[in-house]
Amino acid sequence: MSSQSAQAESTAALRALLAAPKRCAIVTHYNPDGDAIGSSIGLQHILRAAGHAAHVILPNSPPAFLHWIPGYADAVPFDKDQERALSIIQECDILFCLDFNRTDRVAGLEQPLKAAPLKVLIDHHQEPEGFANISFSDPQACATSQMIVDIVRELGYAKHIGAEAATCLYAGIVTDSGSFRFGSTTPHTMRVAADLMERGVHITTVHEAINDENRPGRLKLLGFTLNERMEVLPELSTAIISLSMADLRRFEFEPGDTEGFVNYGLSMRGIRLAAFFMERPDVVKVSLRSKGKLAVDRLMKDHFDGGGHHNAAGGQSRESLDTAVARFRKLLPGFIASQPA
Repeated sequence: MSSQSAQAESTAALRALLAAPKRCAIVTHYNPDGDAIGSSIGLQHILRAAGHAAHVILPNSPPAFLHWIPGYADAVPFDKDQERALSIIQECDILFCLDFNRTDRVAGLEQPLKAAPLKVLIDHHQEPEGFANISFSDPQACATSQMIVDIVRELGYAKHIGAEAATCLYAGIVTDSGSFRFGSTTPHTMRVAADLMERGVHITTVHEAINDENRPGRLKLLGFTLNERMEVLPELSTAIISLSMADLRRFEFEPGDTEGFVNYGLSMRGIRLAAFFMERPDVVKVSLRSKGKLAVDRLMKDHFDGGGHHNAAGGQSRESLDTAVARFRKLLPGFIASQPA
């Protein structure tokens, strides 16, 4: 079946499900980012406007810089209210799974998610597990928020995209497209963004909320990171950043403080690959960003229990920070050589 046929079949199935009012739960991935929050709360607004009951369940609370999203206060973080989160999932008619392709990406909500009888996946990551009854999967889409707009239009729900929903979805597109900078940004992306603007998005407010809410500690951590913890390997066109827990404590780290740090490595002339390693209490988190044809998703999947997109992927390691970085460095020459510019 072609992707267009599969999309049409999924749309018809979802349209039939939503023909009468339903109780809908919406779940996104652990450590939700702007696209996860924007797509989830945006869909919540739309479903409610269409006459359905809808609630967003978050595996854990997002960074403070995303709390401005219209409707965020109504979301239920599992890490703060487990009883209510589980109750909503157990009682829902439809469980929407947004912006993740594997059930383990929802952490403590994995078993309740698997137990839900009717799941709808909407996601733009590669190789979804196939756990959903109805799937919308488009790895070419720059953001799940963009997919929500497309699906809502096909359902005949576009009239339900009000200013608040539009703001959520625009924020999701902005964050996952790098403010329309990444290669996944297409003319269609810009047309979707323009449509959302016409529905009431104040773009200056959105961009300021995303980019201009830095704490002094975050900026000092960034300066320290670039000066003391970034290694440039010009012969491999690579920059590696690593931060220990001691580094994070020194600057009173808060969740979200390192968002976008990996992109600074990629901003240098001649660099094709940027890697960011961050030590956490139980794991080392790994983020990769690349340019052009240098595909990083497979490297993360094969060696760091992760995955993602062609030019942006993440993973993790149970090793020490130094060991994880050393293993990456050992893999690096072969990886770069296998994918010439």
